[in-house]
Amino acid sequence: METSITQSDVVLIGAGVMSGTLGTFLKELAPSQSITIFEGLSQVALESSNEWNNAGTGHAALCELNYTAEKADGSVDISKAIAINEKYQLSLEMWSYLVEKGYLQNPQQFIRKIPHMSFVQGENNITFLKKRFEQLSQNPLFENMQFSEDPETLKHWIPLMMDNRNAKEAVAATYIENGTDVNFGELTRKLFQHLTAQGCQLHLNHKVTDIQKSGDGWLLTIQNASGQILKHLCKFLFIGGGGGTLPLLQKTGIKEGKHVGGFPVSGIFMVCRNPEVVEKHHAKVYGKAKIGAPPMSVPHLDTRFIDGKKTLLFGPFAGFTFKFLKTGSICDFPASFKPGNLLTMHIAGLKNIPLTHYLIKQALLTKEQRMADLREFVPDAKSEDWEVIIAGQRVQIIKDLPNAKGSLCFGTEVIASEDSTVAALLGASPGASTSVDAMLGVLEKCFADKLPEWKEKLTEMMPSYGKSLREEPDLIQVSRAKVVRFLCL
Repeated sequence: METSITQSDVVLIGAGVMSGTLGTFLKELAPSQSITIFEGLSQVALESSNEWNNAGTGHAALCELNYTAEKADGSVDISKAIAINEKYQLSLEMWSYLVEKGYLQNPQQFIRKIPHMSFVQGENNITFLKKRFEQLSQNPLFENMQFSEDPETLKHWIPLMMDNRNAKEAVAATYIENGTDVNFGELTRKLFQHLTAQGCQLHLNHKVTDIQKSGDGWLLTIQNASGQILKHLCKFLFIGGGGGTLPLLQKTGIKEGKHVGGFPVSGIFMVCRNPEVVEKHHAKVYGKAKIGAPPMSVPHLDTRFIDGKKTLLFGPFAGFTFKFLKTGSICDFPASFKPGNLLTMHIAGLKNIPLTHYLIKQALLTKEQRMADLREFVPDAKSEDWEVIIAGQRVQIIKDLPNAKGSLCFGTEVIASEDSTVAALLGASPGASTSVDAMLGVLEKCFADKLPEWKEKLTEMMPSYGKSLREEPDLIQVSRAKVVRFLCL
């Protein structure tokens, strides 16, 4: 019997924060468009967006030292930190708008105010941190940042980390009060509740198995939970499947995805639920990555609020795996090698042998070896208070740059077809924190002809859209006031 074909204007593959954000944009900007979402798992936000699969840091470059590189002349480049802070502000403005409109309820369930701190050990690192502080604190986006080497001040900021620390150890930290902890899983669930209330069709346990060009759109083959094969036609397709995006992008056959590969990295955290320990720490504290560690392995000790409960996470420890998703297959990585990216992947493999060795060693660490790393942050940490949990999968982008073939890139990137009918999001950190900026990138690449008529609405949703906050301190204050009011920060 011939399979009937259903259709919609837009299809979103993957029910994570990226698809939820793009769907929300399109429903606000073009409410008459029909939207269908296909998710292979039984619930939304079960992979990278899930609250246990990411750090929950509202990445605004307030504490992440890898966004402020030290240059050869000893100065600190803060340009990336400023750019990321501005991108996160767009997210805060968008979420504030959705709460103001009543589309998202109870924002304290997905976002809370938490101090963000950077913590370093040793005189050289202290010198770097002080220079970083001096440059950032002059910028209006970071104007409330504090710096201290004083043990008493540090005991006040981070008592758990200063307890029983060697008094002779040279340590320093920066502190900024208006950081955030974000439950991206809860945010994603709220976005999809809103989308389904607006008439969007959400199909769980529906796995997209093939994608083919069909006229001026795309024909999808989908398998549901009972094994039934379905067909669906759409005019515009967005692939937001986290680590599972690359294989689906390859199925489209678009030339923009030919010379692109992916390198999978797993994440491992230590979690503490002992109330006595948890109550002694109230901040997200980022340190410096160890030599040879990838940027996403910067150690940090985080206060988290998950299921309404306060807990502590330390990590992430990296691991090596062939899976592209936590629920994926060990065949994912080898199956991603295609004729179009074979040379790119081969060169990347040769370049990154030390990284592979590092990831394998990380995966083989015992709990006590992980505890030794934790004790650099919490000197008297007890093994019985901490357990190991497996976090989400990340697939870093491998591509050819103008002057460097087979480059491993740490970040996120929108890849779109020349005819603007399909877009995919690849990469990881800062990921969910900058989901609004990333999805604006999809609109700019694939709906460029609509942007002039959408600009007024986009500016209503996000006052800093199309503007540079670093150059408009008055706008920063207006934006922050709205964010504090509607997100209860």
